[in-house]
Amino acid sequence: MAPRRLALLTALLLGIALVLVLWLRIPWAPTPQVADPTAGLTTDQLGRADAFAAAIRPASVANLLLGLLASGALGLTRTGARWITAVARPLGGGWFWQVVLGTVLLTLVGRLVTLPLSGYGEVVRHRYGLSTRSWPLWVRDLAVDTAITAGLTALGLLLLVGLARRAPRTWWAWAGAGAAGLVVVGSFLYPVVIEPAFNDFTSMPEGQLRTDLLALADENGTPVQDVLVADASRRTTALNAYVSGFGSTRRIVVYDTVLDQLPDAQVESIAAHELGHVATDDVLTGTLVGALGAGAGVALLGWLLGSAPLLRRAGAPGAGDPRVVPLVLLLVAVGTLVSTPVQNGVSRQLEARADQHALDLTADPESFAAVMRRLAVANLNQPDPPAVWQWFFGSHPTTAQRVAAAQEWSR
Repeated sequence: MAPRRLALLTALLLGIALVLVLWLRIPWAPTPQVADPTAGLTTDQLGRADAFAAAIRPASVANLLLGLLASGALGLTRTGARWITAVARPLGGGWFWQVVLGTVLLTLVGRLVTLPLSGYGEVVRHRYGLSTRSWPLWVRDLAVDTAITAGLTALGLLLLVGLARRAPRTWWAWAGAGAAGLVVVGSFLYPVVIEPAFNDFTSMPEGQLRTDLLALADENGTPVQDVLVADASRRTTALNAYVSGFGSTRRIVVYDTVLDQLPDAQVESIAAHELGHVATDDVLTGTLVGALGAGAGVALLGWLLGSAPLLRRAGAPGAGDPRVVPLVLLLVAVGTLVSTPVQNGVSRQLEARADQHALDLTADPESFAAVMRRLAVANLNQPDPPAVWQWFFGSHPTTAQRVAAAQEWSR
């Protein structure tokens, strides 16, 4: 079989495996019937959430489309290929430096193109009291995120181009296996490598809340190594908590804003929700889905990069030539955009199951409903956003649905 057809067949088979995993591992339960779309929020609270959404959403969509347009302008013309060649010329122009420096350059260009919209978004968050970051801290966070993104992207592209140079017919198979492996490794390393780049974490002081959270984890059958407090208030007034890591890196993380604003019963309700993800192995499921998705995506990429017309348009003779980098970045961006509603649809189902787990574990639907309302108010979330927006961008059930789930549990 021709390598390009084999790549497409592999992508299809991995896609089928991905669908099976989603079918077997995801609780495809119906959403609860919502009697009150306001979720009990006041008129002022609803108006504030609506005004924030009206101010931030158009900029968010424009940011997304502008970034995609910039990727298209570089990936579907010879401009990007010329940039890749030129940026590495001072260092001899070898393929290694073309990939590394070219990736850094394109990442920087992408950030600069969308910088005005990102800055506007931060202005809006300041205006509504959601962001507490100073502008120097905002610039620092943007620089760190850009550096991490450029570094990880360059690593992946070095793997792809290097393999394509050594194994022109089967590079996509080796690269797909490597991408799946990186997803697994990343799940283990993210809590101890990436998270500390943006927040400082300290162990929660000894006290009743810490004792209760550790006991809740034990009762859940998923003991944690520590309960950490993140200094989120340096950047935001938003409320959040989560459980991250596997085994020795598993810990409950609570924003300091949560401790400042919520009573202990509501903090425990949030933690119970997060522990629900652990009890049902959602992190493992996400890792497996991510690995299969990465493998299928790289195989599909192998099929696409076998298209001579597409390569000619990009100014690259093949996948083993560094000038293919802009085209690869474009195809990844398009694939990410297309898969977003699928990923969020899966996420909503997992979050709904974790909500039910929290209600079962704490047997306190009043605290659960109360904290969902507090989260909506603090994070400026509309309790019942437009259906299209929720379908595409909503990673959690709406506040109205979560409050309705608590009421159903009570009945």
